[in-house]
Amino acid sequence: SLVLAGLAVLCFFYISAFCPHFGEDFAYILRSIKCGIRLTKYKKIKPFYSILDCFLDAVKRHPKKIFVHFEGRSYTYGEVDKQSNKVARALQAEARLKEGDTVALFLANEPSFIWTWLGLAKLGCPAALLNFNIRSKSLLHCFSCCGAKVIIASSELQDAVEEVLPTLREQGISVYLMSDSCSVQGITALSDKISKASDQPLSRDLRANIHIRSTALYIYTSGTTGLPKAAIVTHERVWAASFLQSISGVTAEDIFYINLPLYHSAGFLIGMTGAIERGITIVLKRKFSASQFWDDCRKYDITVMQYIGETLRYLCNTPKKDDEKNHKVRIAIGNGVRTDVWSEFLHRFGDIKVRELYAATEGNIGFVNYTSKIGAVGRVNFVHRFFFPYTLIKFDIEKEEPVRDSQGLCIEAAVGETGLLVGRVTKRSPFVGYAGNKEQTEKKRLRDVLKKGDLYFNTGDLLQFDKDNFVYFQDRVGDTFRWKGENVATSEVADILTMVHCILEANVYGVKVEGHEGRVGMAALTLEEGQKFDCSATYTQVVNYLPAYARPRFIRIQPCLEMTGTFKMKKVKLVEEGFNPAHIKDPLYFLDPEKKTYVPLTEEIYRAIVSKEVKL
Repeated sequence: SLVLAGLAVLCFFYISAFCPHFGEDFAYILRSIKCGIRLTKYKKIKPFYSILDCFLDAVKRHPKKIFVHFEGRSYTYGEVDKQSNKVARALQAEARLKEGDTVALFLANEPSFIWTWLGLAKLGCPAALLNFNIRSKSLLHCFSCCGAKVIIASSELQDAVEEVLPTLREQGISVYLMSDSCSVQGITALSDKISKASDQPLSRDLRANIHIRSTALYIYTSGTTGLPKAAIVTHERVWAASFLQSISGVTAEDIFYINLPLYHSAGFLIGMTGAIERGITIVLKRKFSASQFWDDCRKYDITVMQYIGETLRYLCNTPKKDDEKNHKVRIAIGNGVRTDVWSEFLHRFGDIKVRELYAATEGNIGFVNYTSKIGAVGRVNFVHRFFFPYTLIKFDIEKEEPVRDSQGLCIEAAVGETGLLVGRVTKRSPFVGYAGNKEQTEKKRLRDVLKKGDLYFNTGDLLQFDKDNFVYFQDRVGDTFRWKGENVATSEVADILTMVHCILEANVYGVKVEGHEGRVGMAALTLEEGQKFDCSATYTQVVNYLPAYARPRFIRIQPCLEMTGTFKMKKVKLVEEGFNPAHIKDPLYFLDPEKKTYVPLTEEIYRAIVSKEVKL
């Protein structure tokens, strides 16, 4: 027995020295396999067991447990269930909804978002989650590509709906407003009808034909070629995303803080459906507030928080206080945090397990960093790779295409080399694509990768694997950049700019700003002949038609725009040159929110931006 004990000690030291993450890898693999087995079971059960059924089981188990805290009110699992029954019955009577009808939700971050979605799920109706910042052309586009015949909007979004109402009415769309009354012709108030409806459970037969591959949701991702794309989210994908909490170590006793928008997959899938899968309590916030963040955490005993890179930076930018480590937050789940912010966050706010992840709403491959390694988005391990085959391939940034060998096949990137992440399309890791957009779906498919005839999903993201099997995110390919945690599609911004009378062409791109996450919007413009740059007209245009994160903060006026041989605008050089007036001879302008116009970008303004005196 002494020999065995000695061997065990030797093994322990060997594993500690040569496989320092063995314990974490083992725990992750075990959790992943458990979730995989559950998903396989759900695929086989008849009738199909959806996240809604999981919610109904939680209602049976603990009807009195609080599901949602919101602005001083709390709602139990039982109350949310009854409220969703009322919504379903009101919509059944009013909109004559039946299984398979898509309904667009244009709602703010509030509990009605959750029970409206649950009510739709009880009727077997997929929901399209519209970003409440979008307006006019984008709103109509998002609405039409999911094929919805009904839209439900928050009362505070009435103006945005009225703006597109003539088009919606022409198309025979039913428009409902979450308010007790509405005097506008063509908009029906819904709240009064919900409050009068019965809260009795609905028959399962209403969703009898829903299965694991049915569409559950449409979630919009920024289209690199212009308008947002509706990613089709199946019930299988909903389950897979909801398991992320479990894989990150969230238990049934945790309290989860959602301050990200519910129209995004982070807030909706990882946060809200993840909470249903765990049967836990969530604290929902209308929008993120750095100044109220830790007070909320203390008030509600929050143990798990969500973030995007920007939120952690905002928290690190708040004035230092004495009691910063006085909270119960133990896990933070999210993505896009810079290494320096990550370190400062831990230093200031204590030992919080940051579970940085990499995923795309429509993608078939994702990673989660289940270790405490700062800066990584995940780890390469054989089990994950076996179930979801993926690889990194060499990529030509200038040509924006994979490098191919003499046989026409892609070349795998070496360890430590940046490459394009591609995930093999299999039955287990499908790529469903985008609603009403075959061309965009096809663009994401990459063929003849490692052998002739194979098919991969092109993530459009550049990553790197190091010698210790850690995965690092490097950059996005092409025309999209991230700012304030949102993807900005350059051509959508360019379309808006060229509507200004003085602007002939616009080339939009993102530029790095010291100390800021992501890239801030900039546009190189050419002007119509004989025209000067109209600062105030351009300002009015971008403020009226673009959400704050998409507005170009810098403008560069050029005599002509450089094009590639295939008439694509050249961006690489412009991105490198940035916005420093000392280095650029072209006229430069800066969007000044206080003066409500674009102003010439002087060296003083430039210095103030770099030293963070001017907020972006």
